[in-house]
Amino acid sequence: MSHAHAFAVRLCQTITLVWLSQRGYLFGWVPVCLAMGIGGYFLLKFEPGATHYAVLGLGMAVSLVASRWLAPEVRPALWALSLVALGGVLAGARAHLLAEPVLGWRYYGPVQGRLVALDRSASDALRLTLDQVVLTGIPMDEIPARVRVALHGDPPIVPLTPGTTLILTAHLSPPGGPVEPGGFDFQRHAWFQQLGAVGYTRTPVLRLRPPGQGQWITRTRMALSARVQSKLEGEAGAFAAAIMTGDRSAMGQDTLTALRVSNLAHLLAISGLHMGLLTGFVFAALRLGLAAIPSLNVRWPTRKLAAIGAFFAAAGYFALSGGTSRPNGPL
Repeated sequence: MSHAHAFAVRLCQTITLVWLSQRGYLFGWVPVCLAMGIGGYFLLKFEPGATHYAVLGLGMAVSLVASRWLAPEVRPALWALSLVALGGVLAGARAHLLAEPVLGWRYYGPVQGRLVALDRSASDALRLTLDQVVLTGIPMDEIPARVRVALHGDPPIVPLTPGTTLILTAHLSPPGGPVEPGGFDFQRHAWFQQLGAVGYTRTPVLRLRPPGQGQWITRTRMALSARVQSKLEGEAGAFAAAIMTGDRSAMGQDTLTALRVSNLAHLLAISGLHMGLLTGFVFAALRLGLAAIPSLNVRWPTRKLAAIGAFFAAAGYFALSGGTSRPNGPL
């Protein structure tokens, strides 16, 4: 036996031992493999068609069926390849499910829509996100699902309550792409936000209809934000409202710049840090509170009850914070 052949045999044996020693611990690689497939989808220079997805699906099916008859050390590799392919399919499906019309030209004229979100632009202007949009002279099947308009005129005199139907005159254009190679791709971000046009207005914003029955979570979130800001004035209240509800519309650009320079801007993105702190606090408080009642502690699984309570607290916080860690684009 040659040295090269002996080395190859030892290498295969080592890989086999490593695979087998990790049996039962490979589940943590599932999100990694899915993320690789999702990242691969976004690295493509073309949009896959039905044939590509059919080939990926067939490959996944063949890999999963073949893994039942192949050696145990080969099965994790086939599962990993299947998960990578599944990640690419999920990313493509998500992109197509959120597909909505994108404005292909510059538009100036009346805009009608229902207010669904408030934030501030880089120029510190109040910015409105509208859905149920109506644009004069444009067929309904070509109107974007959502538009975002920055207010550069006088402050609005109508209350900007989520769910209110507003009318205004605005300049709109398609979302722009990266301003530099490798820069933030706002065009892609806008696609997944179903944001088909962005622009500005210098004219007054008028209320056409008061809020209806929908958007109650958003209205609750904005009411909580206003309550916090009424108790904590200035930028302190705006910051507290931002980390509690995700509403950054009251924060000035000076504060945002200071947070970026100090590398603390990530605190405004309601993410795992905030969810973990809240969930851990609620769980510990419920656990200690239930343990302090002997009649409950000996008859009920207090740890599981505390975990259930922490879960519902986390779900409520997730809904009140806007349902995502970056609701209004990059910090």
